[in-house]
Amino acid sequence: MGFPDTFKALSDPVRREILVLLKDKKLSAGEIGKHFEMTGATISYHLSQLKKADLILESKYKNFIYYELNISVFEEIMLWFTQFGGKENDKKNE
Repeated sequence: MGFPDTFKALSDPVRREILVLLKDKKLSAGEIGKHFEMTGATISYHLSQLKKADLILESKYKNFIYYELNISVFEEIMLWFTQFGGKENDKKNE
């Protein structure tokens, strides 16, 4: 995972909404697409960008591909962000 790909993927509001949809369960591309007014090809593009950034994982079941969050990448991002917690965080760590 590279932070440039991650932040590029997160910069798009559609991709952020897809991540919110995947917060609680796995979904197929068709199920994700029902939440947007765009073509399947456009949804596929957004999913590929999220996969490239390792923000989502895919698994195959029968004739469907299901997508889910890659929690380890979100944990790594959150850990990185905690270093900017400010002076109050620094005092807690002393």
